[in-house]
Amino acid sequence: MFNLFILLMERLGIIMLLAFLLVNMRFFRNLIEKRTLKSQIWLTIIFAIFVVMANLTGVEITSSKEVVTPLIITGLPQSDSIANTRILVITAASLTGGPYVGMMVGLIGGLHRVVFGGFSDYFYIFSSVLIGYLVGICGDRVKGDNLYPSTPWVAVLAFFAELIQMAFIFTFHGIGLVNLIFVPMVLLNTIGASLFIEILKTYLSNERQLRAVQTKDVLELTNKTLPYFRKGLDFDSAKHVCQIIKQYTNFDAVGLTDRVNVLAHVGAGEDHHIAGEPVITDLSKTAILTGKEKLAYSKKEIGCPESSCPLTSAIVFPLRVNNQTIGALKLYFCEGSKMTVVEENLVRGLAMIFSGQLAIGIAEQQTSLLNEAEIKALQVQINPHFFFNAINTIGALMRVNVEKAHQALMQLSVFFRSSLRNGQEKEVTLNQERRHVDSYMSIEKLRFPNKFTIDYQIGVPDDTLLPSFCLQIFVENAVRHAFKGRKQGNRIIIQLKKLDNKHMEIAAIDNGNGVDPDVLKYLGKKPVSESKKGSGTGTALYNLNMRLKGLYGTSSQLQIETSDSGTIFKTVIPLKSKSPASLVDNN
Repeated sequence: MFNLFILLMERLGIIMLLAFLLVNMRFFRNLIEKRTLKSQIWLTIIFAIFVVMANLTGVEITSSKEVVTPLIITGLPQSDSIANTRILVITAASLTGGPYVGMMVGLIGGLHRVVFGGFSDYFYIFSSVLIGYLVGICGDRVKGDNLYPSTPWVAVLAFFAELIQMAFIFTFHGIGLVNLIFVPMVLLNTIGASLFIEILKTYLSNERQLRAVQTKDVLELTNKTLPYFRKGLDFDSAKHVCQIIKQYTNFDAVGLTDRVNVLAHVGAGEDHHIAGEPVITDLSKTAILTGKEKLAYSKKEIGCPESSCPLTSAIVFPLRVNNQTIGALKLYFCEGSKMTVVEENLVRGLAMIFSGQLAIGIAEQQTSLLNEAEIKALQVQINPHFFFNAINTIGALMRVNVEKAHQALMQLSVFFRSSLRNGQEKEVTLNQERRHVDSYMSIEKLRFPNKFTIDYQIGVPDDTLLPSFCLQIFVENAVRHAFKGRKQGNRIIIQLKKLDNKHMEIAAIDNGNGVDPDVLKYLGKKPVSESKKGSGTGTALYNLNMRLKGLYGTSSQLQIETSDSGTIFKTVIPLKSKSPASLVDNN
């Protein structure tokens, strides 16, 4: 028995070595991040190769209970048995890919065992499939929100899988074979499955920590690039941005382009990627033309016509504003092996943030040119204030919850994009305005968990037209001023209802502390130079009220009702839609 244990330890070492090599492959790590049909097919193929290898490298046990150790088992007499790591592989496949991957790997492993065993012991097919299914189902239930179950649970599930296999062997071969292989196989496969999953968890944990460090750098980076992008995308701003990116990342070269020319290139290859000259790489041209991100892992894929170019891998992300590609962000390595999913996610996040920052800059320029002072005032108030508060929030989150920080970055990008779109229009759809409000509230709820709830009571279609930033101003006003000194129980209701076939009422209701009477008489009528009780200046409500009167007449000006139990802001506006048919009353 001890000899068999040592031999199985050698086989376990082979499997662990393969697991280590496998987890270092970017392709495999991408497969285990998300459970899609494509990833499950590839995981089935990968683990099927493992399970066949486990059969071929097993330890042969003759009918007289002698241990035979050929290098590779090419054929097995019907009277002989085999001790191997097949159940370990099936367990790992089930915990990694789920029950269906486990079943398919079990089926392939069982069939292979039967075929090269002289078409005997058909029970291995059924036992392997059953183990794959049960371990996958149980693994999904005990892992919770994690990618894998905890190590104790992995050990329990691996032990459970071996017990099932031993029960089948006892039924068809009797107690003699079980006595010989029970302890070595149960012990080794339980330890092996735990080690296999622990290798995956450790590598992914290290990768998350690296993402955390990079996200912190991204926050500092975006804070430093904002002033340049707000000026627009030109040679000077592009050069400064590229220098900042290179300082905060490990890329060997960083470039920015417009749709035609290189605006800046810092790092390796800057002798022929020259600012002011046309974009020369095929990869960048394709990304700009299609508006889709492009990755390259070789010089050939990059398509640089300069034969001495040292760049061997690249990520190119288009910079998009108003659904139009205005340029590209390009990041390069001189060694293709440095390109991992971490770098891809980093650049994807940067491109989204930079597009949002450019959008802010373009919005400010356009509003100035169009002389829409009220929109410009709103942009000046909302975007910088919200941006820096959000940066501080995300920076704090990085210490406790990386995933929430990543979600907040994405919501920040959504907010900037919707801020641009809404800011360029006098009226936007209810759907657009709600997305803007929801992205704002998602950040505020991260800053103040459980402090606010927002309820929508909507009685009009999603394509109903509203003044841009209307709901946003009501919600932000309540968040900032209505609940001073209160940490919970703060409710905001957004109510939209038809009054008749031509008019609708918008109401924002909060259960806050009410508005100070000295402030109330000025609120919405003019900015307050020095508000009382920290109520703010009222600039946003004043601008909104002016726009309401300018768009729809004095009948749509703000109406304010307040008391110690809360405040109601109301306005009545024309009922309009992008699709007029949707507003027809069917009653």
